[in-house]
Amino acid sequence: MKKVIDLKKLQKAYASETVLNNINLEVFKGEIIGLIGPSGAGKSTLIKTMLGMEKADKGTALVLDTQMPDRNILNQIGYMAQSDALHESLTGLENLLFFGKMKGIQKTELKQQITHISKVVDLENQLDKFVSGYSGGMKRRLSLAIALLGNPTVLILDEPTVGIDPSLRRKIWQELINIKDEGRSIFITTHVMDEAELTSKVALLLRGNIIAFDTPLHLKKQFNVSTIEEVFLKAEGE
Repeated sequence: MKKVIDLKKLQKAYASETVLNNINLEVFKGEIIGLIGPSGAGKSTLIKTMLGMEKADKGTALVLDTQMPDRNILNQIGYMAQSDALHESLTGLENLLFFGKMKGIQKTELKQQITHISKVVDLENQLDKFVSGYSGGMKRRLSLAIALLGNPTVLILDEPTVGIDPSLRRKIWQELINIKDEGRSIFITTHVMDEAELTSKVALLLRGNIIAFDTPLHLKKQFNVSTIEEVFLKAEGE
C-alpha cells in the first residue's frame, strides 16, 4: 500500500518547551487518520511541521514522498487550517472561484465542483453573500469547501467541524468516507470523539508524544473501554 505521509523522529520545541517529541507516524493511501489530544498537546504544530510551515528541529516529514514545503505538489494537498484564511470582502462564491483558479482547476470543472461541494457543506444558498457577514460556523464550512476543491490526493484538516451542528457533521463525514473509499487519504484533528470512531486509525497525542496509534477497535480493546472518549480520558489520567 502506498505511503502518502511519513513522519520520522519529528521533534519541535519552542524555547525550552518540547511540543513534539520523537513523532513517528505513517498514513497510507485510502486511510482516514484521526489525531486527538487535549488543547495545547501540539496537534496544530504537528500539521504545520508536516507541511513545512514550521521547521522541525530534528527528524523528517514527507508528504507524497516530498519534503515540504514544495510548490510542485501543493495542488495535490487540500489543507484546512484551524483559523480561517478567507477573503472577507468577497462573497463565498468569489472565494471558491479564486482558490479554484489558484489550484488550476478548469472553469467548467470548477463550476461542477463548487455545485457539489457547496451542497456537502450546506452553503449553496449562501454563496452570494459576503464572507464578512458569515457566522463562524459558515466560515469553517467555506474553508472546508476550499480544501475539498480539486479532488486533492491528501486532505489535511485541522478541526474542520468546530462550530458545525451534528446533522451537518454527519453529512460532511459521509463525504470524507466517500473520499477515502476513492483511494484518497485524510489526516484530521478533532475534539469530537464520536468522529474519531469513524477513522481508520487514531493517534493520541499527549504532552508532545504519540502514546497510542491504532484502529478505534484495537484502542478500545487495549484500554478495556467501549468508546474512544473513554480511551482519551483513561490515557490522559495515566
